[in-house]
Amino acid sequence: MKAKKILLNGALLLGISALLFTQQEVVLTIKEGMPAIPLALPEFKVHSSSAQAMAAARDLRQIISDDLKYSRVFQLLPESYYSYIRPLNPQRIFFKDWLSIQATLLFVGEITLGKTENILFEGKLYDVKGENFIFGKRYQGEKSLNRLMAHKMTDEILKIYGEKPLFASKIVFISNRNGNDELYMMDYDGHSQTRLTFNKTRDYMPAWSVDGKKVAYTSYRGVNAGLYLLDLYEGKITQISTKGTNFSPSFSPDGKKLAFCSTMDGNAEIYGASSDGKNIKRLTFNKAIDTAPSWSPTSREIAFTSSRGGTPQIYIMDAEGSNLRRVSFGGSYHDAPAWSPAGNRIAYVSRVDQIFDIYVLNLRTREITKLTESNARNESPCWSPDGRHLIFSSNLSGSIQLYTIDYDGANLRRLTSKGENKLPDWSR
Repeated sequence: MKAKKILLNGALLLGISALLFTQQEVVLTIKEGMPAIPLALPEFKVHSSSAQAMAAARDLRQIISDDLKYSRVFQLLPESYYSYIRPLNPQRIFFKDWLSIQATLLFVGEITLGKTENILFEGKLYDVKGENFIFGKRYQGEKSLNRLMAHKMTDEILKIYGEKPLFASKIVFISNRNGNDELYMMDYDGHSQTRLTFNKTRDYMPAWSVDGKKVAYTSYRGVNAGLYLLDLYEGKITQISTKGTNFSPSFSPDGKKLAFCSTMDGNAEIYGASSDGKNIKRLTFNKAIDTAPSWSPTSREIAFTSSRGGTPQIYIMDAEGSNLRRVSFGGSYHDAPAWSPAGNRIAYVSRVDQIFDIYVLNLRTREITKLTESNARNESPCWSPDGRHLIFSSNLSGSIQLYTIDYDGANLRRLTSKGENKLPDWSR
């Protein structure tokens, strides 16, 4: 079994990615309405008397527990259930014990302290009823990488069940916590908030590239609001467009194109370009304002906001600007469309009686769901990679902060608190 060095989010993590035993082929796509899978997550076995190893075991288990609960795919069994069965022995698992407390899956974690004081984390997933080993992974890293190791492990569990990885994803956003609007980045759960730009001018509207290595954003570093591309690995900033005002960048899911809004020809229109910002081409031609492009999952269509009908409404066009059609009706203000990864929904902001809330339009049924219900100003929705959650900005707490909410309006969670935070984009 060979060890492979993997560069993840700027940190060096030693990932032993070979399966520990022969892996059972298990692929089950979880759909809405399906019951969550009961999963047992007993305390991790620590093969060391070190306080550091014991603390790491607690931390890793808690992070994985939080991840699994957030997923809405798995249901963790209550801790009290474990007191009714014999203690876990990773070398000899009594599956009937776990079946008796109604576990469908069993996750076994083991912690070892390496020679260099690094933590070796090994995780195995079992099918309880079939008494089968499903998969196993090992990660080794410093204490500072505990969260990353746990998130990567939980993502592996998601992938086994046909789900998109979520927990190692990142959110880029704008914050003024240090006195100026700058780009920041954080984990999906609000941890590890990190500043990305250090300017004396304002930065706005960041958007992740598909590979997660670059961020397109608007900056007032020049005479006009220009569009720039930040390479997070090299720290290099590339200018895309500085003629007129440029904003609302959006990368196509296939990684080939970039759409954005610009007034370079005098009016706010939608433009397309290659993902590196070259080969700019105008896509809309209208005297009204066209803005806020959002790509479909197939990269064949773009949703955007236009006032060509008299009030801001949501429209869809083909990627080259043809086949235009309006999809929002009623009301006088609909803005900031965000196309879901599954392609069947578009989230957007609607203003009713001067109150801004997040709504979701089902493109198949035309059903509209209101996600937020408050007297706050809720804006800038963006979907998670798995399409089960959204992040948005709100002044619900008095200041503008970032929150996540599930696709059905459940589980509202606040992620930020320092300064004011807005305009989030979730990496794919």
